[in-house]
This record gives sequence, structure tokens and C-alpha cells, in this order.
Amino acid sequence: MPAKRPSKSPAPSSEKGQLHPRNRHQGRYDFPALIKASPELAAFVIINPYGNQSIDFANPAAVKVFNRALLKQFYGIAHWDIPADYLCPPIPGRADYLHYLADLLSADNTGAIPTGAAVRALDVGVGANCIYPLLGNREYGWRFLGADIAPQAIASAQTIVKANPGLSELIELRLQADTGHVFKGLLQADERFELTLCNPPFHASADEATSGSKRKWRNLGKLDPKRKLPVLNFGGQAAELWCPGGEAAFVAKLIRESAEHREQVLWFSTLISKSGNLPGVYATLKNVGALETRTVEMSQGQKQSRFVAWTFHTAEQRQRWLSTRTSA
Repeated sequence: MPAKRPSKSPAPSSEKGQLHPRNRHQGRYDFPALIKASPELAAFVIINPYGNQSIDFANPAAVKVFNRALLKQFYGIAHWDIPADYLCPPIPGRADYLHYLADLLSADNTGAIPTGAAVRALDVGVGANCIYPLLGNREYGWRFLGADIAPQAIASAQTIVKANPGLSELIELRLQADTGHVFKGLLQADERFELTLCNPPFHASADEATSGSKRKWRNLGKLDPKRKLPVLNFGGQAAELWCPGGEAAFVAKLIRESAEHREQVLWFSTLISKSGNLPGVYATLKNVGALETRTVEMSQGQKQSRFVAWTFHTAEQRQRWLSTRTSA
């Protein structure tokens, strides 16, 4: 099992390109150790232009096997797989989101991160990979509800959970049957969550998603202009990549519905990929009466990302709420 994490939250690094201080994925990967634990990875290891071992990140099969090896070595997840054409998430960046959310809770809990199954988080759009519940449970022992509008995604996530002993009691998967809503029709009236998190659809249409992904693959293939880039099929992952109105419209809907469920959640949050969407996000949060809003910048190498968190509870109410949770 992975080593226990400290309950105290150190000040996060503000240096560009730095992962969160508690992120397990600092520095270069130890490929010999990864291969020893996951021999199938050996077939995908290459030497990059800098003379270091790496993998071909333009090869979806390589990325999937690499993720499987990371989950096994760092988090004790022995069984993980996703169907073809579903999103294969970058694990270090996903872990960063969770670590910064833990810091958010610690600020309301005298600096101690609330850990254990008494803390419950809701992953909006859990996807076929189930990555946030897996990492959040392994890092902090939190209990998760993963929700999605795609039955295939729920089925895949459920397969992962069932394949790893002990997770079924800590990770619940639930289909949101009403694709027009986020929380409405999904949450039961007596359910309470300390956190919600979300990686919203980025694009506004299938054509936009296709163009963006082709651009991504082309960039990854720059070192070898003769490389034949993969032909992508978006049928299975459409809901992960796009929705009408794109990220801005989805997040606006999420914020409006959060106001209707304000008593059930301590902190709502969502990733915001496009910084240009932030003014609209802030305006919507003001309109629904959010009491506090936090924007947390994150970096992974050259990639910059952020999430916005908001609450309808005062600091005193948040402290009282968390005082009832078990801290380790």
C-alpha cells in the first residue's frame, strides 16, 4: 500500500512548472522500477531527444500502459483499464487538483487535512477512467460518488472499482439519467459532500474537438514529421470532450445548479481550461450569491491550468461542518 500522507498541509509552491509539494510524481520517472512492477511497459519505452527514458505520448496504447504502471506503483491500484477511445488522463495533473482541494479543506480545519471515509467527495463526470476517486481515496481515504451521463463510462468505472479489493465500499458510481442537469435528479436529499470536483467538457462541438485533438497529436509528433498520427474515433468519448456551448456553458449550468444544492456541499469546484472563461465564471458566481470564491493556479511542466472553488457557507459554518469529520 502507498505510504501514508501527512495530515498537515505545507504551503504550495508558486514556482512555474512545479507540482504540488505532496504530489508523488516529482522529478523524472524511475522506468526500471516501473517496468519491474509492470513488465508490459518495457515494450513502450523509448529514448527521447534528451537521452532519457520516456514513452511516446502520441501513442494511445503507450499512454494507457504507462498510466496503469503509475497507478500500480504509486497508488496500489493493481487493476486498471479503459475502453478504446476514452480519455486517458495525465495522472500528475489530476493528483494536483486533489492535493489543492485537500489544502482548501485544511484551511477550514486549523491546518489539518480531513482524511478518512467520513469525508465525501462528488466527481461530476467521473468518466471511464475513474481517476479522481482512485487517487482521492488512495491519498486521503476519502469516500467518493462518481457521476456520469454515459452508461458505458459508469460500467467501465465500476469494472475498475470491483477489480480492486476494498474499493467498492468507498467508491460509488451513479448514472445521471437527465443529461440536461448536473446535480438535480442525481443527489438524494439527505446526502452531504465536503467537495465536488469536475473536469468539464472543453469544446463546443464535435468538429471543434476533432480539430483540437488533431492539433495536439501533431504537436506531439513534431520531432518526427514522417510519423503517421493515429486516426481518432470520438464516438465513445464525445461527452468527455464537448457539449453545446463548451466549457463556459457547462460551468455556468454547474454554478447555477450548485446554488440550488448549497446546503448539501461545503465546497464546489471545477477545472477551468480557458482563462478567458474566468470573467464569466466570476459573474455567474456573483449572481448566485456565492460567499467565497477561490481560484487556484496549477502547473505541470509547460502546461498551466487552474480550478475555481466556491462556497455558500461562512468560515464559521465551514469550521463547524469539518469539526464533525474524522481527522488523521
